[in-house]
Amino acid sequence: MKWILLIMLSLSALQTFASTSADFETYTKSAEQGDAMAQYNLGIMYVKGQGVTQDYKQAFYWYSKAADQGDADAQYNLGIMYVKGQGVTQDYKQAFNWYSKAAEQGHTKAQYNLGLMYNDGQGVTQNNRKSYIWLAIAAKNGVTNAIKARDLVAKELSPTALESAQEEVRQLSDKIQ
Repeated sequence: MKWILLIMLSLSALQTFASTSADFETYTKSAEQGDAMAQYNLGIMYVKGQGVTQDYKQAFYWYSKAADQGDADAQYNLGIMYVKGQGVTQDYKQAFNWYSKAAEQGHTKAQYNLGLMYNDGQGVTQNNRKSYIWLAIAAKNGVTNAIKARDLVAKELSPTALESAQEEVRQLSDKIQ
């Protein structure tokens, strides 16, 4: 009975690998023809080592292709890669740039990270007002960690600055959605 289970598990793993390898071939063909979703999926496969050897430089390459076409998830992932220095030299300014592009398209995690970067002055001049704005937008869009961070930053703003920031949150939220 143990052998049957072991054989079934082995066959399952082979099917997953075959499926992932087939996906890789399909995505590669589409990505080379300019398909942003396929480019993004190749980036994921290279980051995770799914069906290919893990390769952050290749992931960065494919994410960049998709991001240049406006793919918000790829833009966000490039931000992460720049923050962590994966496949590229660590560069907070570039991370800020890519998070900004994704956040303006409604990517909630990018909105949150942008708020944190403004709060910490990473890749951008520290700015509590802008930190509050992006954290408030992220919180409004369901990022629970953004609520506490937003509230802490709000304590650093004057009542007038807070009121102004809240108005900008309303305007920017309407624009993003």
